[in-house]
Amino acid sequence: MRWSLWHLFSNRVAFLLLLVPIVALILGQMSPWFLTLDNLLGMTQFGAVLALLGMGQTLVIVGGGAGIDLSIGAILSLTGVILGLLVRAGVNVWLAALMSILFAGLLGMGNGLVVTRLRLPPLIATLGTMYAYGAIALVITRGFPISGFPPEFAFLGQEYIFDLIPAQVLLVVVPAWIVLHYIVRYTRFGREVYLVGTNERAAALSGINVQAVRTWLYTLAGVLAGLGAVINSSWLFSARPDVGNNMELQAITVAVLGGASMLGGEGSLTGTMLAVLILTMVSSGLQLANVPVIWQLAVQGGILLGAVAFNQALALRAARERGVRL
Repeated sequence: MRWSLWHLFSNRVAFLLLLVPIVALILGQMSPWFLTLDNLLGMTQFGAVLALLGMGQTLVIVGGGAGIDLSIGAILSLTGVILGLLVRAGVNVWLAALMSILFAGLLGMGNGLVVTRLRLPPLIATLGTMYAYGAIALVITRGFPISGFPPEFAFLGQEYIFDLIPAQVLLVVVPAWIVLHYIVRYTRFGREVYLVGTNERAAALSGINVQAVRTWLYTLAGVLAGLGAVINSSWLFSARPDVGNNMELQAITVAVLGGASMLGGEGSLTGTMLAVLILTMVSSGLQLANVPVIWQLAVQGGILLGAVAFNQALALRAARERGVRL
């Protein structure tokens, strides 16, 4: 029994797959509207942006070096503002979306260069860029949202495919996960990411450019935040300069809950996606049950602390099994 439970807990994807229906049943008891088809499909719309940010955060954390990106929420906000300004200037909305995503990638690359070239701790580096990017968004807009998007732009964030699945989930989030999952699992770059995160010195001795790998991971996180900004602007039909506030903390939560080790070298995008589903269910269920917002935040904080403690316990158990003295 111990062996089976240990291996179940060690396989984060299997554990989360088991946890999803349990959480759903508990929340269903709290609110009779939670388990309705409309709510279950509709709440995926709320988790789309978080899924993109969570995948980016996961990649940065897996890359090791105490990697973390506290600026992705601010990148989300600033990119949305840039998108709104481009559309207001007369640029075609879809071309503006592409330009905004590229801009977000440059912001992410800036994070990577600050971390790898200036050798600043990622926590401090991205905390600084978080304040900088967020401040720029507020200064440009003076704190007011930018509106005026064309009607066809609403399709991506507000419409449903087959009248069931939100367009943003089927057309953006799922393809992004498929592409990134393939890159991470089946390409040389993906193998380099895990090797760099597991043992930076060994990776460097084997000829891997550690700085380049980590810079690309921050760049990918920026691109994913840019995609999230496009979705969010289409959903809200405006670009708000504060829309990304606290999103970085939620992204860290789903990355860690999904199995990403803060020490690097461990984690999966599939686990992150399942963690997004769980966190979205919890948020939706608590709202339907009329739980005060402050307690919803407390629950999210508890999930993050529990996930970190759980990861640490698994790491200690694995080390003992390998005979490592702690």
